[in-house]
Amino acid sequence: MTRPKSLGEILREARAAKGLSLRGLAGQMDITPSYLSDIENDRRVPAEEVLQQLASLLNLGFDDLMAQAGRFGEEAEQFAKDRPAAVKLFRRLANANPSDEAIEKIIGEIEDLSES
Repeated sequence: MTRPKSLGEILREARAAKGLSLRGLAGQMDITPSYLSDIENDRRVPAEEVLQQLASLLNLGFDDLMAQAGRFGEEAEQFAKDRPAAVKLFRRLANANPSDEAIEKIIGEIEDLSES
């Protein structure tokens, strides 16, 4: 079984696929090349704003990058503070340890809720 790609590997591959150099992408983002290198080498977890920029510039899913980085984001953290039952739901989900497929099904059901 192959291990999942790290956040840095995903970002490096997406940057290379776009034909962007590390310095070129860092310049577009107004960050230092060393900071971007640290992110790509999994030495630093970028801030939410940096992940948003990377998602936009590299045509990647922001939610996917946030999840890969292990970040909930300010909006989700505020939601959890405002609704303690949401934290209870997450803890129960963690304890149940469902498969990725089951989690994707739950996400689909939640997306259906927001459409109605």
